[in-house]
Amino acid sequence: MSVTLVHLYPRLMNIYGDTGNLLVLRKRLQWRGIEARVVAVGVGDPLPADTDVLLGGGGQDAAQGELGADFVSRGAQLRAMADDGVVMLAICGSYQLLGHEFRTHEGVRIPGVGVLDVTTVGSDIRMIGNQHVGTAWGRLVGYENHSGLTTLGPGARPLGPALPGRGNNGRDRTEGAVRDNVFGTYLHGPVLAKSPEFADELLRRALARAGLSTDLEPLDDTLAHQAAEVAVRRPR
Repeated sequence: MSVTLVHLYPRLMNIYGDTGNLLVLRKRLQWRGIEARVVAVGVGDPLPADTDVLLGGGGQDAAQGELGADFVSRGAQLRAMADDGVVMLAICGSYQLLGHEFRTHEGVRIPGVGVLDVTTVGSDIRMIGNQHVGTAWGRLVGYENHSGLTTLGPGARPLGPALPGRGNNGRDRTEGAVRDNVFGTYLHGPVLAKSPEFADELLRRALARAGLSTDLEPLDDTLAHQAAEVAVRRPR
């Protein structure tokens, strides 16, 4: 039994430690005796055909521009992977690029790949602080730090309500987007370190797609829950 975890642009899209999401999934698999194969994919590198979970992090707007052409060149493959049920977790900048487009505050258009039915425009206001979101897969706890305002279209639904923070755009009180097995969110932290139930949900979806058992041995998540409680109570 093996699960292939693919990290997209780990050097350029890891400004707020989102590589931690990869580490969390790998350890939660290994603690259960499941092999985790990790593949880092940079600019120009091929995406493995056997990808089970695709992870993308956040980066500065400039980095998104540099990566734009490479990201767009993968559009057809990423859309096909999403249609085939590959599990994807995209944070901040990667979330934006999975949408239709990101338009910077200066008016520069960075095209996305249309995996998620979302569009983003830059603003001059940063949305910063601890955030927690109630979802159907447990509470997500992380840290938002973005100036992009994301609007969801009819083909996506929010992960859940932005409880203390501003979430997608500071207006509709929603956070993130989901479509099938594709999840986008503005939560850094890394989010999976303080959201173990959601981490296991991603793994179950990947295992189910591969035709493997989704019965995951329970783990002691006491420390993760304690860290989540501290973050939830911490002033913004």
